[in-house]
Amino acid sequence: MKLGSQGMEVSAQGLGCMGMSVAYGPPKPDADMVALIHHAVAAGVTFLDTADVYGPHTNEILLGKALQGGGVREKVDLATKFGGFLGEDGWSVRGDPAYVREACEGSLKRLGVDCIDLYCQHRVDTRVPIEVTVSVCYYTTTLVSSRN
Repeated sequence: MKLGSQGMEVSAQGLGCMGMSVAYGPPKPDADMVALIHHAVAAGVTFLDTADVYGPHTNEILLGKALQGGGVREKVDLATKFGGFLGEDGWSVRGDPAYVREACEGSLKRLGVDCIDLYCQHRVDTRVPIEVTVSVCYYTTTLVSSRN
């Protein structure tokens, strides 16, 4: 099915990975979750969703492990999110371009990929106009680009 207007086509059922490493009880063993992701992809799931804040960061690292080898990366569209983070004073939200670039580069590294298919703002920073936040995604194709 089509997702958005940019040509991305994904399975009708995607796999949200948050509960694999954070929330809904203690973290699950990585090997079990990698096997689950591989099973989902083998069953036809082509859309995987995570966020840098899940863990924080541990969910992207887990998903990165699942994407290595076996042609898994080539079979899926990958979504991750930015905008919320745990700072010294608790949870906070940022949407300034410098943060978006830093968050995206961190996600690319943790996921072990050179392309994020769908990069979303998880929480809106009301101090920064949305046009400014998303402009960084158009500023450089080295951060987020289309494989389609």
